[in-house]
Amino acid sequence: MQNRSKYVFSLIALLVGLMLAIQFQTTNEPVVRDTRDAWELREAINQELEVQSKLIQEIRKYEEAIEKYESEIEQSKELALKNTLQVLKEEAGLTDISGQGLLITIENMFDEPIIGQSQPQVSAELLRRLINELNINGAEEIAIAEQRYLNTSPIRDVNGYTTINNFRLSRVPIEVKVLSSDPQRLYNRMLASESIQFEFEIEGLTLNISSPVNHITIPAYDQPIRLKHTEPVTKEKEGS
Repeated sequence: MQNRSKYVFSLIALLVGLMLAIQFQTTNEPVVRDTRDAWELREAINQELEVQSKLIQEIRKYEEAIEKYESEIEQSKELALKNTLQVLKEEAGLTDISGQGLLITIENMFDEPIIGQSQPQVSAELLRRLINELNINGAEEIAIAEQRYLNTSPIRDVNGYTTINNFRLSRVPIEVKVLSSDPQRLYNRMLASESIQFEFEIEGLTLNISSPVNHITIPAYDQPIRLKHTEPVTKEKEGS
């Protein structure tokens, strides 16, 4: 027990002595004074201000760069959105489109009308068969009497008249524009398709198919597109 007390007392004495030595050393150190004159102090201040000014300029430069990058990102997003919208419009048939293809004219098979018979017209069923034949043989875009045909385009018989996109077709001749990436192949296959020619001839009509044309313009679909079984997404649904 006595040894332990001696050990603790010795440790305390050592710590007190160390603290006194540090304090004595601190009080004996000379105070370092700034011996520079006013001009040197002003020069030092000017240098510091210059460094500070350069730092501020650097900060502004980087802030402007950040703002520029953020602006470019927003512009690129807007441009990408516009490009995507344009592509979607083209795919939906809402823009004019040009390319190579064929011109097909549905005409009366006889030069002179037959006495006692009305002038023949293209029925809705016959028009659908022509469209199917064109699609099978490589047609990509079709317009009938300047009416853009889409997969959703209604073709009906209304009061004895054929309508497409609710537009009543006039009597023959009727021009059909067709775009294709391989118009020569489409031309050859349409000429070789005796069945479609025969079906038109039964109705007193004939198909006059032109040679491939390098530039044909098909107008945009100008009717409202109705989407079934769809609804706009609300904010609540977006967050869910």
